[in-house]
This record gives sequence, C-alpha cells and structure tokens, in this order.
Amino acid sequence: MKPQSKRLVAVLSALFGVAVWLLVNPASYETVLTPAENDEASEGNVAALETGENSTAVLVSSESDEAAPLASDILERLEVKGRAPKTGYAREEFYSGWPTVEGCNLRQRILKREFGESAVLDGCDVVAGEFVEPYTGQSMKFTTKAEISKALQIDHVVALSDAWQKGAQYMDKFVRREIATDPLNLLAVDGPANEQKSDGDAATWLPPNKAFRCQYVARQVSVKYKYKLWVTAAEKEAISKVLESCPNEKAVGVVENSD
Repeated sequence: MKPQSKRLVAVLSALFGVAVWLLVNPASYETVLTPAENDEASEGNVAALETGENSTAVLVSSESDEAAPLASDILERLEVKGRAPKTGYAREEFYSGWPTVEGCNLRQRILKREFGESAVLDGCDVVAGEFVEPYTGQSMKFTTKAEISKALQIDHVVALSDAWQKGAQYMDKFVRREIATDPLNLLAVDGPANEQKSDGDAATWLPPNKAFRCQYVARQVSVKYKYKLWVTAAEKEAISKVLESCPNEKAVGVVENSD
C-alpha cells in the first residue's frame, strides 16, 4: 500500500473511533468539542432560554450589557397593582422538572455557569468547584457532587408563586414554563437563604448580602419586564429604595430597540 493511502486509512480509522466513542459517551461531547473560553459560564454572560417543541432548552448569549437601559427606567415601565389571588397555584402550572440544555440537565448548566472555570465536570454533572454565593456573600468551595446538592439550591429570582399572583396565571402554560426555566430567572444560591426568601418579593425579602441587592432587584425587574409581570406598590417602593444607592445599575438581558 502506498504511504499516502496508509495515512488516509489511519486518519479515517481515528475519526471513526472518535465518532463511536462519542456515540457511546454522549455526555462527554462537551469536554472534547467545546473550548473552555467559549463556555456560557464566562463572567458577565447573561443567558436567555429558547424552548423548542421537543421541550429541549438551548442556552444563548444576550446582547452586551452596555446596551441595556437602567434598571430604574425599566422599573417605571412595569404595571403597578395589587396581587391577584393565589388560587390554583401549583409548581406544575409552570414546569415539571428541569429541561435538557444541549444534552445536559438545566440545573447542572446553571451550576456550571455560576462556578465558571472552576467547575469540574463528570459528564454533565458538576462535581466540584467554587464561587462566591450571592445571597450571603460567602466564598464556597466544593469537592463532591453531594456537597453541592446539600448546600445549594437553584432559586427563581422572581418566585413562581409571586409570578403567578402578578400575571402569570393568566398566561399560556408555555410562557409560564419559560418563566420557570429561563436562566435569567435562575441563580445557584445558599439553600437556607433561599428557604428564608420562600416566595417573597422585594418588599418582604432582600439578600442578607447588601452588596448584591442592586444586582438582585435589577434582575427581578428585568424578568418582570420580559414576561410582562406587574409589581405591587410596596414592591416598587422597596426596589426603588435599593436602586437609589446604585443609580447606574443596568437591567439584565434587556436591550433597547434603536429603531
């Protein structure tokens, strides 16, 4: 056999071997094919969610935060009125379990986003890493998946019960599912802090970590604006008071139309 033919056969054999390995180990595609620097966990990257008919979610990047309006301006665009009754609320009215994002569970994707480059993966699962927990300000380091599961919860920044009473109950179930699974509305946080928050809005609960409060209410405002949810008068007052200390705080994932 000619040298050129031998090289071609060797290359084709290697490619075939990789293809078979990926088919057998689909969760490992990311380790092989995705450069770390292009990961959606990069600092400052705001994720949005597009959901297809097959209930599979896809994470995509938003526009630059530089184009975002002020959170205080977005707050003024929200409708203000009282809570609707909680009658009929159930978590299943929004979703039943985390969807799949590019082959991996959304919870694991959110953990990976928060841990950034420190995230250690076992297939899709985040099994170790570290980050500064936003609600308490604690620096947390994990060496096992069990530690992560015990300490952290994925919080809906705008609680689902709050969303239900401020417009979501009148929306299509598909839209409610987007509210529940949109990474804009999801943060990995300290379990006890999240349980203390429960379904409270900004008028009844703010993160103990005061350094994060501006970002927290800006994200709440952005979620409510995106999904046309309203705020109560007390909630608006509480958010306004927080934003007074950070008048330049930008909305998250909101880009003005230049037309």
